[in-house]
Amino acid sequence: MAKEQQQFLDVVDRDEAERRWRSAISPLVTQAENVLVSEALGRILAEDIISEVDVPGFDRSNVDGYAIISEESFHSSEESPNHFLINNEEISPGMIPQMELKSGTVSAIATGGMIPRGADAVAMVEHTLFMHDRIQLIKPVSPGTNISYAGTDIARGELTLMSGSRLTARETGLLAAIGVSTISVYRKPKVAVISTGNEIIAPGQPILPGQVYDANARMLADAVRENGGEAVEYGIVADDYDELKSRISIAIQECDLVVLSGGTSKGGGDISYQSISEMDPGILVHGVALKPGKPVCLGASGKTPIAVLPGFPTSAIFTFHEFVAPIIRELAGISDRKTDSIPAVMSSRVNSERGRTEYLLVGLMPGTSGLTAYPMGKGSGSVTTFSRADGFVVISRHQEYIEANEKVEVIPIGRELIPSDLVVIGSHCIGLDTILSQLSKQKKVRSKTLWVGSQGGLDSVSRGECDIAGTHLLDPITDLYNTPFLNPDITLIHGYGRMQGFVFRSGDPRFKNCSLKMAIDIALSASDCRMVCRNRGSGTRVLIDQLLEGRKPTGYNVEVRSHHAVAASVIQCRSDWGITIEPVARQYGLEFIPIRQEFYDFAVERSNQNSSTVHQFIDILKSELIQSQLIKMGFMIRPETGSWL
Repeated sequence: MAKEQQQFLDVVDRDEAERRWRSAISPLVTQAENVLVSEALGRILAEDIISEVDVPGFDRSNVDGYAIISEESFHSSEESPNHFLINNEEISPGMIPQMELKSGTVSAIATGGMIPRGADAVAMVEHTLFMHDRIQLIKPVSPGTNISYAGTDIARGELTLMSGSRLTARETGLLAAIGVSTISVYRKPKVAVISTGNEIIAPGQPILPGQVYDANARMLADAVRENGGEAVEYGIVADDYDELKSRISIAIQECDLVVLSGGTSKGGGDISYQSISEMDPGILVHGVALKPGKPVCLGASGKTPIAVLPGFPTSAIFTFHEFVAPIIRELAGISDRKTDSIPAVMSSRVNSERGRTEYLLVGLMPGTSGLTAYPMGKGSGSVTTFSRADGFVVISRHQEYIEANEKVEVIPIGRELIPSDLVVIGSHCIGLDTILSQLSKQKKVRSKTLWVGSQGGLDSVSRGECDIAGTHLLDPITDLYNTPFLNPDITLIHGYGRMQGFVFRSGDPRFKNCSLKMAIDIALSASDCRMVCRNRGSGTRVLIDQLLEGRKPTGYNVEVRSHHAVAASVIQCRSDWGITIEPVARQYGLEFIPIRQEFYDFAVERSNQNSSTVHQFIDILKSELIQSQLIKMGFMIRPETGSWL
């Protein structure tokens, strides 16, 4: 006897359907588990990764050649080469140099070898002529040439990867580079996949009239995996109410979410929705105003979500991505945001060597007329460059340069380019890392960072390429930080204080219990006392030059680009003293003589003052949690911290 066909009782719109379902199954709980990095590919980080080491871990040579004192090479040429005695020590990778470089000497060094004390550059072997126990140098080198300084790639204490990052080969390589073997990742949610219907058969079986192959199970199981879940396939269940109910009960006990396909309508053979109706809370939505996908059924058993998707494959996959995929991704700790934008303009002129095709890694940031590509130039040995790049630009072997603002084609790395809510460019600070991490955790704001220095950050703000720029520039004329460098279109969010100081190794008797003036006088008077300097254009370099008053101690020409590189040089005995900030000195266990407090502030374009993400950033900066963390790290909170200029 024919059974009466029932109509949908409560067809609701898409948002109401999601609201009802979410209210019953919330809160969704993400769970973490520890796995080996070797097994972590494709997983989602459940914790921030802070590097416990510097990469590189020592000052190293980028080429085969000779470690040299650069100042002694300045007048070298093919017509008039300089002669140097070769030390009786050949520095290979993995060995620690025993000889300090003296005037008129060089040490043979291989690519990856540790720079010996006294050297501040490496001359390429191609630019030398070997003559038994000495070399002729036919080309001068400047300080720092062919050297990667300790901590310039990754600094100890640096936020290397943020919680929520998907681990591709780039990230797992980065983890290996900092010595991490085990990490905490979000557990993949187990998703049961069940197909229903008398007409459904598994692929590979002979098909009879009226039967259809089960495309939904394969499609849905793979869609589960694509969205970060672990698909558990429970096979095909015919239109047998007791068997289906038993299969669903087992799935509920073993899985985090249950997905069925077929049996959502109210015909006599459609039993899927009937098996859900007897549970608690049971059916929450049966019928949504979608085309295709109207008969979708959403329910739950306790807090376990259950979705009964239409049997037609197009409807099934549409409703899966509309309702189920976001649940899986949330349980797996994955963001839902996607983009496929790849056109961009180059941020600055890039030179290239004619005759070689170059693959230029870039980071993509929003600009005034689309995306702006920033070259990411830490060198061929850098693991962070590749891990953080969004894509690359191919420069033809016939092309010598790309002009600033020139249109380029960016080939993305990975399948999707994830846009950011907040773009931060400028000077790096581990305090800012802490703020952005909490912004992600508390406000779910995805940030993207690019460290180009304080002035580079201010320039980016002026061009509309970022929301916030970290800056700590000292004006030697006014003796003020940051404000003298603002144009009328830029304002500041007051940040925090960072104490700059004179650092040296613990136990160095020359500086023990010294005042700042005494320490500098000792450093200047002792010829064997070597400093490590900061790069020109940095706020710290301005402070150094003020303290030295035109004097140039040994090591003055050795310029490094970060506070961490200064500390690494001193702790590794390549240098004896330098100027860095107190939080970094603490990380490296260095003695610290305070000099003065500098101000690390955040520049914002005035037209962006009302941005919701900028205000969320301010909320985090002013929060008691963050301020207590910053104080614990060695930063100083001011009454105006978090307020506008």
